[in-house]
Amino acid sequence: MNEEAIDRSQHGHLVIIGGHEDRENSKEILSRFVELCGGAGSRIAVITAASRVPDEMWHRYSTVFGELGVDGMLRVDVPERATANDAELAAKVRECDGIFMTGGDQKRLLAMIGGTLLDEAMHAALKNRGACIGGTSAGASAMCGHMLAEGKADLLPEKGSVSLGAGLGFVQRVVIDQHFSERHRLARLLTIVAQNPYLQGIGIDENTALVVERGVGIEVIGGGTVTIVDGRNLISNVADIPGGATPELIDVRLHLLPAGSSYALPEEINHPHQLPPQSTRNAPEALTDFLRNVTKRNPVS
Repeated sequence: MNEEAIDRSQHGHLVIIGGHEDRENSKEILSRFVELCGGAGSRIAVITAASRVPDEMWHRYSTVFGELGVDGMLRVDVPERATANDAELAAKVRECDGIFMTGGDQKRLLAMIGGTLLDEAMHAALKNRGACIGGTSAGASAMCGHMLAEGKADLLPEKGSVSLGAGLGFVQRVVIDQHFSERHRLARLLTIVAQNPYLQGIGIDENTALVVERGVGIEVIGGGTVTIVDGRNLISNVADIPGGATPELIDVRLHLLPAGSSYALPEEINHPHQLPPQSTRNAPEALTDFLRNVTKRNPVS
């Protein structure tokens, strides 16, 4: 859809990538990110704070964004937390059309930028100017308010095996896991939801992205699927079993959205939006609460 038909300040987008996105062939996901930033003429900040090899990450993404026609890029290295509180740097990020967080370690990313002026600038760019926020792998996990910090549950859910931490809060009441199918992480996501049924779990495969248009809807692009685990009606004995035991989980809902899935909120389906018009459908009732959650606009400030 023609961008002139859309007030970008009313929307804003998130591109949440499960890792290992294609950077050599069609570049579908990163092309979509650039498009949602405003195209080749947009200004994109690349934040490498999650990685211990920031030079490599900057080279990787500056190269691919350059190949996609973007020449207005801002390198944002954060070697120490004080850098993220630099007012001049934060002001530059606030004026960017797109902000991309690379992979690495989400705990490192939050330790470096959580609660800083840089963090505030990212939120201001999204909320006040309709910027596009992208993140891959660790950058994806960090997008939610409750971030998967660490943990492992290989074959079955296991009480106490997974811990959460504070994330950046671009989406609330969900927790995001990445490299999902490739690393067999369903048991890990079930563990999180069993211990925190308030949260809905989102598992994103490699070379796959969940694209969120705030207040409107979602689409799935790339080569894999997005798995949603909804335990809000869960019946479980997780509170009564010892650590390390497998909980009983009854009435857990699971939704599988392959690439090409695109849903809008019922009241938004006929309004201008940037979801693919040929494939966007009214969200079924079972998905509506999830859509309202993940597309919720935070107050403009």
